[in-house]
Amino acid sequence: MIDKKEIEKIIQEKLFGTDYELVTLEVSSGNDILVEIDRLAGVDVEFCAELNRYLVEKLDGAYPQPLPEGKGENNYSLEVGSVSLTAPFKTKLQYEKNLGHDVEMLVNGKKIYGQLVSVDEETFSVDVEEKVEVEGKKRKEKQIVTHTWKYDEPKYVKYDLKF
Repeated sequence: MIDKKEIEKIIQEKLFGTDYELVTLEVSSGNDILVEIDRLAGVDVEFCAELNRYLVEKLDGAYPQPLPEGKGENNYSLEVGSVSLTAPFKTKLQYEKNLGHDVEMLVNGKKIYGQLVSVDEETFSVDVEEKVEVEGKKRKEKQIVTHTWKYDEPKYVKYDLKF
């Protein structure tokens, strides 16, 4: 089996000095490798291809043995790309990248929709439209309320695709 830490080291060597960040690295027991990267300015497909070639060069030297049927010339399969638009955020960079955008969250079993308005080292804030009691009024009124959470509090936070 291919060593995940070794692959991560190879990826970090390639990403060093760039504004790209490794978001996901998965290595299955069958040596299927998934690499997802991101950056504030968006992911360039040419950089993904360059990272793919770099990994193939390094991995082919380290793992040259033949593969079972269906794996091609190498003893692994490799997929390098950007993070899916609908995938939950995993890094602070993804929160920063989505500042000002609408997000969907799951907190304490409840879906919350709002606009991501701030991000810092430990927390993020979302403006949520809620019905709140207003002094002197009989009925609750809709207002924007800012809520702040630590990154590990919601079950997930992701870009809200509204069609």
